Amino acid sequence: MVAASQRFEQGTVAYAEMSLRTRFVSDRNPPSAHATAGFSLIEILCAVLVLGVGLTGMIQGVTTALSSSKESELQTVAALFAAGQMETLRATGGLRDGTTDGECGEGLSLYHWQQTITAAGIEGLHEVAVVVENAKSGKAIYELRTLLFELPDDSRTSNTTRRDTSSQRRRNGGTR
Repeated sequence: MVAASQRFEQGTVAYAEMSLRTRFVSDRNPPSAHATAGFSLIEILCAVLVLGVGLTGMIQGVTTALSSSKESELQTVAALFAAGQMETLRATGGLRDGTTDGECGEGLSLYHWQQTITAAGIEGLHEVAVVVENAKSGKAIYELRTLLFELPDDSRTSNTTRRDTSSQRRRNGGTR
């Protein structure tokens, strides 16, 4: 039994020496990769900075896309209103040179329109411009220009007279 206890003591002393030896060796050598697992404060700050720059760029892109979409909507409504004004002119006839303006209506309070009709150099031909503006700033949003032709009043009368005389000739048997 004494031999066993001596062996045990020798083993304990050897273990203690070995643990002291590894302790001194580990103080001289850098720690292993497993012991340093994790992030340092500088690494975290760099990651937050990169994330912040990326999010700022993304937010700026979304803001630009939304404002472009709104501007496109304004342009589309203004174009449709100007085209409607042109069609109203065509339908009603009676083109008179001059400038008229007005509000676009209840649902379109953002818009104001101005219509200009001028002679185009040929009798009966008129240049028509419809400008739709922002009601608050007065900035032109959309401008539509076209040429409209309308028979002059005196030519309508002469054409009517000619038709009447030709129809009268037919009724009278072709005599002049």
